[in-house]
Amino acid sequence: MMRLVKPGDWIVILLSVFFVGWLFAKFWHAGGATKVLIRKGGEVYGEFNLDRDRKIEVQGPLGVSLVVISKGAARVMKDPGPRQYCVRQGWLKHAGDAAICLPNQVSVELMGGRKRYDSLNY
Repeated sequence: MMRLVKPGDWIVILLSVFFVGWLFAKFWHAGGATKVLIRKGGEVYGEFNLDRDRKIEVQGPLGVSLVVISKGAARVMKDPGPRQYCVRQGWLKHAGDAAICLPNQVSVELMGGRKRYDSLNY
């Protein structure tokens, strides 16, 4: 099989791989996030810039959720929920990234630029 592949074929294969990688980098990734949108009980609690480090305490039905903004990223550091899913999300860095603390009704979403695709449907 390898005997049938000529040097020109290798060039076409390599150029195709680089072209697909360039397309992926150019069109799939989102822009950088600039703001953090925090919701409490379905309503906007606050919108904060990512350029300033801070800690924000959000009171929910179960207790206080601690949101930390640092070095252009945000995360839920502490939550009174039983499963800690929003804490396990880790650092949110790209526009469209989100962490949702359902039992405590607190959510954190990064805004700005273009959102990344979570899923494609039509």
